[in-house]
Amino acid sequence: MKVYEGKDIRNVGLVGHGHSGKTSLTAAFLYTTGQTSRLTRVDEGNTLTDFDDEEIQRKITISTAMAFVEWKKAKINLFDTPGFNIFINDTYAALSAVDSALVLVDGVAGVEVQTEKVWGFAAKYNLPAAFIINKLDRERASFERVLENIHENFGRTAVPIQLPIGVERDFQGVIDLVHMKAYTYEPGGDGKGKAQDIPANLSDAAQKAHEALVEMVAEGNDALMEEFFDKGTLTPEQLMEGLKLAVRERRLFPVMCAAALHNIGSDLIMDFVVDNFGAPVDRPPVKGKMGEQETERPISDSEPVSAFAFKTVADPFAGRITYFKVISGVLKNDANLVNARTGSAERLSHVGCPLGKTIQPVTELHAGDIGAVAKLKDTLTGDTLCEKGSVIQFPPVTLPEPSIAYAIEAKSRQDEDRMGNAIQRILEEDQSLRFYRDPQTKEFLLAGTGQQHVEVIVSRLRKRYNVDVTLKAPKIPYRETIRGTADVQGRHKKQTGGHGQFGDCWIKMEPLPRGAKFEFVNDIFGGAIPKQYIPAVEKGILEAAEKGYLAGYPVVDFKVTLYDGSYHEVDSSELSFKLAARKAFKAAMEQAKPALLEPVMNVEVQAPVEYAGDLMGDLNGRRGRISGMDTRGGTQIIRAQVPMAEMLNYQNDLTSMTQGRGSFTMEFSHYDFVPQAQAEKIIAAAKAAKAGEEEEEE
Repeated sequence: MKVYEGKDIRNVGLVGHGHSGKTSLTAAFLYTTGQTSRLTRVDEGNTLTDFDDEEIQRKITISTAMAFVEWKKAKINLFDTPGFNIFINDTYAALSAVDSALVLVDGVAGVEVQTEKVWGFAAKYNLPAAFIINKLDRERASFERVLENIHENFGRTAVPIQLPIGVERDFQGVIDLVHMKAYTYEPGGDGKGKAQDIPANLSDAAQKAHEALVEMVAEGNDALMEEFFDKGTLTPEQLMEGLKLAVRERRLFPVMCAAALHNIGSDLIMDFVVDNFGAPVDRPPVKGKMGEQETERPISDSEPVSAFAFKTVADPFAGRITYFKVISGVLKNDANLVNARTGSAERLSHVGCPLGKTIQPVTELHAGDIGAVAKLKDTLTGDTLCEKGSVIQFPPVTLPEPSIAYAIEAKSRQDEDRMGNAIQRILEEDQSLRFYRDPQTKEFLLAGTGQQHVEVIVSRLRKRYNVDVTLKAPKIPYRETIRGTADVQGRHKKQTGGHGQFGDCWIKMEPLPRGAKFEFVNDIFGGAIPKQYIPAVEKGILEAAEKGYLAGYPVVDFKVTLYDGSYHEVDSSELSFKLAARKAFKAAMEQAKPALLEPVMNVEVQAPVEYAGDLMGDLNGRRGRISGMDTRGGTQIIRAQVPMAEMLNYQNDLTSMTQGRGSFTMEFSHYDFVPQAQAEKIIAAAKAAKAGEEEEEE
């Protein structure tokens, strides 16, 4: 394929709430430019960018996919990103590689929760952005209502550069407010509008919107403002140049119209992208490190070669596929580069440009372009590849910790043998997953951003790697502690033939603040217990604490002071004092008012404002304590502290309560006492389970 220089490249992320039409618009771009021979559809499962089995089955984008089109002598690299909260981390990671964003808004639903979230992503990366009001051909779609909705949430700097022609089923084209031309389309056609005069019934509205656009473009530019005050308007050339500058400086965010499913408006959107979004070489230098020294690397062909790996896909046949952005230099096929993190050499054989699930071969990639290569040995997402003599490391994207974990078990011994390796390969692909073993419950846990996220991983394990597993709610890692104090003796004496066993210790036990774990104080004077046996006492107490007292959960946040004891010159040993310490611990727990602790989570819920009352009532019903509330546009943010035990099924309940429009994050906060009624049930269940295990062993 053709090689493009950095100035002729546009890297664009299509972002928005789920079902806003990102994949459909990508399909429209591909068809309009001749990259595909037909207009593909999500509901038919034949789109170029939703190619994963899970995406086809669920009819949603799960992972960012890339494609490219050639338009007006430029190459547009398209990033079709997920829009549902459960997979939104992938969107955030992908945006590290783009230079601009098209924010899609549903012409019926308007601004939704994830619209606001992806808008925040674009702002964080300082990306020029524009809005696409899509699905204007749908029943109850309204450009004016959604535009006002955008203004309410994002301000008046969102300015229309297009108006729709027709409403709902009669939506047939757009008015270009920059050039003051009308374009009509054949629904489902080639996507190339027919230019004509603005319809008479829309002439006044178009003129008014054009004047508003001219005024907005002139604001913030002294030269244009002077011209505007002098002549009352701007020339078409001044307007176009001023708009381009305002967009690239993030002073204005143009609003356009589309019906992606019927390929209405795709050509004008691509015109806008090429004319107004900057090339990667126009972006500021990329910050990085050379050793410990902070530095910057301009996006330029003249710099040493460097590339940032922003995504990895684990393909069971092709192996690991690495997607990267060339930050600097000209990267040639078969290049030998160094991984800045590992120091290992990597040969980039068969470099190409991603087009859905395929890679189109290319001889070289210039600074700013997007590439893909298979079978790199050590390179993972977030790594930097660079020339050996000019090693630089760009910072990886940091994603939030997973909000929900499930216990995962292999269905058979064969599955168990393969499970670890298969999950490891998926972890290379998905940076928002965690896989670990709980040291207390001994369960293997798979943590993700939501139930659907984890279910997708389970499905991939089965389909890609032939590994069958089951999921279940994880055991709650309860803890035990004390509320009172105790002063007790632990005495172990056993006489057998020959040497006996003798250990005797006196301890005081008292509670410590939450999170203090354990403190041991040796207060022995006069040699009541020889020094060599003191560590055995501490070890015995720790071993007993690990096994628990009330329900078999570890005992934490307590202090033990060893202050007296006795020994036998012949019969005393480390073992004797360890056993004596265990007896002392048990006796102390009987006196020290033992209690059960549960993990409490910091929870943040985001949902449309109208659901706020129901959500707070639900959180209160889960023994939650509301700690704060914020409103951003139409989104209510509720912060609360809720026991983990009450949050195991929250994902499904939240989806039901908010019709899928709510999302939440959760992280551990602290341990707190379990109310007595709940504690009794937990202790009873633990004892019943233990009794069942003992019966099984017998």
